[in-house]
Amino acid sequence: MNIFHTLHRSILILFAVVVVSIVFLVHISVSKIVAEQSRAQQKSHSPALQLIVEQLMQPLHISQTLAKAKELNDLMRNPLDNEDQIFTTLKRLNKEFSLNFFIASEISRTQYDSQGKKIELTEGKVDWYFRYKAQPENAMADIGQWQDPQFYVDLKIYDDEGNFLGVFGVGKSLKAFTQVFNEYKKTYGYDFIFVDQNKDITLTSDPELLIKGVTFKNLADLPWFQTLEPEQQQTSLNNLLLQINGQQALIAELNIEPFDWTLYIITPLQSRQIEISRGFIISVVTLLAVIFGLFLLIYNLLYYFKKDMQKINILAELGNRNKITLKFEKLMSEEQSVSLALINLDNFKPINEIHGRNAGDIVLRQVAQMLQNDTRETDTLGRWAGEDFILLMPNTGPHEAVAVCQKLCRKLAAMTITTGTTSIQITGSFGVSFTATARTLSQVITATDDALFSAKRDGKNMVRLQLIESN
Repeated sequence: MNIFHTLHRSILILFAVVVVSIVFLVHISVSKIVAEQSRAQQKSHSPALQLIVEQLMQPLHISQTLAKAKELNDLMRNPLDNEDQIFTTLKRLNKEFSLNFFIASEISRTQYDSQGKKIELTEGKVDWYFRYKAQPENAMADIGQWQDPQFYVDLKIYDDEGNFLGVFGVGKSLKAFTQVFNEYKKTYGYDFIFVDQNKDITLTSDPELLIKGVTFKNLADLPWFQTLEPEQQQTSLNNLLLQINGQQALIAELNIEPFDWTLYIITPLQSRQIEISRGFIISVVTLLAVIFGLFLLIYNLLYYFKKDMQKINILAELGNRNKITLKFEKLMSEEQSVSLALINLDNFKPINEIHGRNAGDIVLRQVAQMLQNDTRETDTLGRWAGEDFILLMPNTGPHEAVAVCQKLCRKLAAMTITTGTTSIQITGSFGVSFTATARTLSQVITATDDALFSAKRDGKNMVRLQLIESN
């Protein structure tokens, strides 16, 4: 009881301190917080930047991966004999990735696209092909197809002897970028402007600045850019405050290295200040409500916390992240090859929602017991996170590891878990990777996570393998 009395007094003191601090903060610091948060917010656009990079990098990564395929190389070596197969392959890729694909063959001097069209590559008529062919770069980003502008990533393809076979490209409609940018603009108030080496605007969230016909708009055409001093126009605009459309705005600048483009993120400060002020007030009220709620519920929470700790202890015999990391590092230090598998229980969240957390805990324990019983003595099973398990398989090649995981996958799908009055079927998705050279756990986990994502994307209850590309 003394512990609970002490806890009770501590919560009251904490509540009083927080209230006094918030009142003090509101009276003397709001204006400073708004100004500093505005700059901090501009520098912390990681969600927006991550989305933008993913949108731009997706075509590049896909094209780079597919360009290594033997099937593509074979088709480009003999285009005249394989035109039907070329169209079939391009249409399949279009369906799988929802992107436009094309092959521009040096041998047949013909461009084939995933829409079933053929274009003769005639010098003087198809400017981009001969311009790109003459350039030393093997990868290029460009905007083309003026009737329906597309963002293209083009890769030069060579045979084993180094002979130039042509260009393989991936295209994405500018409308897709505009839709994504507009959603972010509605949510966060940002405007995006991408410019190339010549400061031509290639992508933007402003429909008025999109490419018209065959003409790019240039950064120098924008009124706010024209107000800058000539020396400012030649330097970085990062964290520059400007008047844009009658409002003060902050500009952030980011270089997109693979394309040699520059991204400008424009944030109106007025809307940002209003948003931060509103958010600050809401946060204060929410904090007070949460603290008061915690004060009322603390005894019940302690009870449930105790029960949860008991449940966690049952699974504690499995290795946690630290133990798995140490085991992996030991294998690397001993120069052993190792396959690694991530196991995610499919549709686990609805089990907790429909049957309750107790049923979810029972499922986790029984799945853990099955995996522990059916893994080999040399393997190490661990709890990675939530409904994720991890399996280290030393001296096991990737294909053997896939076979082990397929066996576990089938065994898991065949299980019927009883939680008292309810029987539950569960399946799992497995991602597998392999390393025979010394690497960090995070490097192998990244490839394994990609494989797990593929298993989830392809329908769950399956095993997928992702090998690490050699540097």
